[in-house]
Amino acid sequence: MMVRSTAIFVLLIGLGLATDSWAEDWPQYRGPKRDGVSRETGLLKVWPKGGPKLLWTYRDAGAGFSPPSIVGNHFYCMGSKDKDDVVFALDTNTGKLLWTTSAGPRRLTDWGDGPTSTPTVDGDYLYVVSILGELHCINRHTGKNVWHVHLKKDLQGKIIHDGRYCESPLVDGNRVICCPGSKGGTFAAFDKETGKLLWRSKELTDEAVSSSVIVAEIDGLRQYVNLTGKGVAGVAAEDGRLLWKSGIPAAWIMVATPIHHDDSIYVTTAYGVGCGLLKLKREDKGIKTEVVYRNKFMKNHHAGVTLVNGLLFGCSDPNGWVCQDFKTGELIWEERNVFDRGSFAYADGHLYCYGESKGEVALVEASRKGWIEKSRFTIPELTKIRRKNGKIWTPPVIANGRLYLRDNDLIYCYDITP
Repeated sequence: MMVRSTAIFVLLIGLGLATDSWAEDWPQYRGPKRDGVSRETGLLKVWPKGGPKLLWTYRDAGAGFSPPSIVGNHFYCMGSKDKDDVVFALDTNTGKLLWTTSAGPRRLTDWGDGPTSTPTVDGDYLYVVSILGELHCINRHTGKNVWHVHLKKDLQGKIIHDGRYCESPLVDGNRVICCPGSKGGTFAAFDKETGKLLWRSKELTDEAVSSSVIVAEIDGLRQYVNLTGKGVAGVAAEDGRLLWKSGIPAAWIMVATPIHHDDSIYVTTAYGVGCGLLKLKREDKGIKTEVVYRNKFMKNHHAGVTLVNGLLFGCSDPNGWVCQDFKTGELIWEERNVFDRGSFAYADGHLYCYGESKGEVALVEASRKGWIEKSRFTIPELTKIRRKNGKIWTPPVIANGRLYLRDNDLIYCYDITP
């Protein structure tokens, strides 16, 4: 939901100045358009010493890396507590817990426990995927479970690596889309009101990965695009038929969500694989793909990349923070030692970078001129939950003039308006 604030006119040194700003919800993974971009304006260009004002801290989110979704004055997220993955809601004004509900059994891992899926908000409902593959529809006002489907048990789904589901479901019209993987079909569509299976991508049977589905429309042909265990592919939104597939990228673990722009799909992954751009063109009932470029400038592990004004920004392993030209793949700049590896979100001309080791946060201009840092602060406290091999892997979220940061059980809400 986008809300335009009323222009406020003030008298300053005898001159009337109008200020104009926008506020925006963050209803799903990576924001309104699944691209890591908030379209809010009127945010702070420089933070006070010590960081922006901390409004509240919530200390009982449980273990996990799930980023929140924000709609109005409600905050929705996931965590692991006791023996379950749980979904919970907070009041964004106070940080008070509104409700919590189980999403299925938790799974202990050696890299850090807890779910990673972001609840997707659509109308009065949330759609979430637990780490063991339970897809739930939940009433977002009460926390009551409306329906659920087990991607492994009911659909015989299979995910590459060690079987943990990390994707955030997509809602498109009356469909909920996710990727169970397996011989039954990599992609699956469900009726969002009943959970009834509408179709599987029977021609595409790759194992699923940890990336999340996006929508792309090429020459009027609506499709769903995602990484798979063997690369990247697109299926028709109407019936799940295979439209195209490509072997780039393909790696042991693939997490970063594809970027769709100008009839092209950009993909990236770590483990030495790198990135690539595919140009898509409609041919009869299918899609023809052309590889525009492949290189290793951007080897993004799990935080994703963002496209701003023709430039891709992201953290590359081990290149550091990178700016890359979307159309040509040219490396514009890279900075290895200025800031920790981590995740980020974009708003109002700036990258909000969140370091994975110490909880540092940097405000950086989204510029082709290099790393131009405006401000930096560190979250007041790190989690006391044992990390095992995990770090701070939850990307920041920007919604309605506030910045939300998570470190396992700790959630911080900051005011980033003047």
